[in-house]
Amino acid sequence: MCYVYLLKSPKTGQIYAGYTEDLRRRFAEHQELRRHKGWKLVYYEAYSSREDAMERERKLKSYGSSLQKLKTRLGRSLNL
Repeated sequence: MCYVYLLKSPKTGQIYAGYTEDLRRRFAEHQELRRHKGWKLVYYEAYSSREDAMERERKLKSYGSSLQKLKTRLGRSLNL
């Protein structure tokens, strides 16, 4: 299983999108990094295909409209 995830900064509201095959491990790694320490995991999507997950991450990072559409869809429930 592969995951695309969003982290949110509690201070600035900035969003970070990433991809991983081990969501728990990767989130723990982010918590060790100074720049993402304290950030919250606010959303994730699971994929059976690594290629599909990587493509989704690329779209979220490269195309502002993909991330904006996801933010709109999730909106108030996540305060995005």
